[in-house]
Amino acid sequence: MDMDDAPTQSRNKLPDHLELQRTRVVCKADAPTHTEGFQYSGAFAAMGVDNSVSVEKFCNDFKIKINRLTDDDMEFDMIGIDASIANAFRRILIAEVPTMAIEKVLMVDNTSVIADEVLSHRLGLIPLDADPRLFDYISDDVPNERNTIVYKLHVSCEKGSQRLTVKSGQLEWLPEGSQLTIAATTQSGDKQKTYTSFGQSQQKTSESPLGVKYEDITTVRLGPGQAIELEAHAVEWGKFMRSGLQLLQPGTGCFLRLFFSKKLQMVMRSS
Repeated sequence: MDMDDAPTQSRNKLPDHLELQRTRVVCKADAPTHTEGFQYSGAFAAMGVDNSVSVEKFCNDFKIKINRLTDDDMEFDMIGIDASIANAFRRILIAEVPTMAIEKVLMVDNTSVIADEVLSHRLGLIPLDADPRLFDYISDDVPNERNTIVYKLHVSCEKGSQRLTVKSGQLEWLPEGSQLTIAATTQSGDKQKTYTSFGQSQQKTSESPLGVKYEDITTVRLGPGQAIELEAHAVEWGKFMRSGLQLLQPGTGCFLRLFFSKKLQMVMRSS
């Protein structure tokens, strides 16, 4: 056979099996394969294919298609992107989308079976019906009406009664700020100092009550004779990560979904 008659692979184009490995995740019976992309820019240099990543190439190939957009969730397709970059977008949505979340809990009384820190963590995961764009980031640790929302929870279960389920809707918004006073020596006639420094009521600056998004979230269950009294302070969270606390994050439910492409092979036999 002459060399001219041998099948040749055109330059600037990968063989079918390499193109499959580069662009597809193959789901087999035991496990998926080709889950990792080719990161090296010169991986296919011998075949005349440039595997490097450039801003111009990314802008030309990358597309976003919005499938569903509601007040609570958003579903969109990212087309023409590597799985690692898509996962980076997912992590950005989880960590850096700003939201209002309960960060500090002042515990006055807790006789329930749930420890103070566990109850505080549960409160930090409750979605709040507040727009973070209307609040400032609390950078100087001075809570005021522009950077802090204060909630109050005071519930008890009477002795001899059935167990009481405390819902998230029982959190009471305090537009005037904290009602807990700081124990300090003050002169007669001076106004007692609280844990916030509100200059005015938040009712004057907010068009709607700053309550919780969902009022049916179970917070804690109290037995007969048990009670909880606390004050919760919510601040802007997500745009500036300050610690390792796990608070409400609007992108917590972000996940990746692979598109499936079916390829059928048909064999024709003549009788």
